[in-house]
Amino acid sequence: MDKGTLVGIVAGMGVVIGAMFMGGSIMAFIDIPSLLIVLGGTIAATLVNFPMGDVIGAMKISQKVLKEEIMSSSKYIEQIVDISKKARTNGLLAIEEDLNNVDDDFLKVTLQHVVNGTEAEDLNKIMDGELALMAQRHKIGQKMFTAMGTYSPAFGMIGTLIGLIAMLQNLEDPAAVGPGMAMAMITTFYGALFANLFFLPMAGKLKHRSEQEIQFKEMLLTGVLSIQAEESPRVIQNKLVTYLPPGERKAMAEAKQED
Repeated sequence: MDKGTLVGIVAGMGVVIGAMFMGGSIMAFIDIPSLLIVLGGTIAATLVNFPMGDVIGAMKISQKVLKEEIMSSSKYIEQIVDISKKARTNGLLAIEEDLNNVDDDFLKVTLQHVVNGTEAEDLNKIMDGELALMAQRHKIGQKMFTAMGTYSPAFGMIGTLIGLIAMLQNLEDPAAVGPGMAMAMITTFYGALFANLFFLPMAGKLKHRSEQEIQFKEMLLTGVLSIQAEESPRVIQNKLVTYLPPGERKAMAEAKQED
C-alpha cells in the first residue's frame, strides 16, 4: 500500500478518534442508521450519476491510489539506452529479441511498432492517442470520487434533517431534546468525515498518480522515437534524464560514476 495514503488515513482517523475520547464517550459518535444513510445514499447517487461500467472501471483504476509506486524511471532509461545501442549497431529489427525482457506494456507495444516499420509520425499519433484515452479513463475515477465527496455531506445533511424532524415530534419531553439533537448531528459528522478524509483525498491522489503515469509514458515514447530516429545513446540518455526529478537524476549520475 502507498505509504502516504496509509499514513494519512491512520493519522486522520487517529486525530478524530482521539478528539472523540477527549470529548466524552466514543459510543456517542456511533450510529448505524446514520452511517447507512451517508454511505448508502452516496453509493446510490454515484450509481445514478455514472454508468455501472464506468463505476466498475473507476474502482479498478483507483486501486493505483492504494498501491506503492513501483515505476522506476531510471531503470527504464537504462533499458532504452541499452536497446538504442543494439539498434544503432545491428539495426532496428534487432531489438525484437529484447521485447520479451520489457516489463512495461506501453514500451513493449511502442517498440513493436518500430520493429513493424511504423513511420515516426504515425507512431507518435497512435501512442499519443493511447495516452489521451488513458488520461480519460483516469479522469472518470477522479470525477467519481469528487462526486462522492459532494454527495457524502449532502446525505449527511439529509440524515440530520430526518433526525430533527423525528426530534421535533417529541418536544413534549424536554429531556429527550438534547440527545435527539446530538443524534441528528451525527450524520452531518459522518458526511463531512467521509468526504474530507476519504473521497476528496482519493480523487486528489488519483489525479496526481495519473499525471505521474502520463509523464512516465511520455518519457518512454520520447525514448523510442529517438531510437527510431537513430540518435546516439548519449543523446537519448541526456534527453530522457530531463524527465527525472533532481534527486533521482543525481542518484543516477552517481551510480554511473561508480560503474
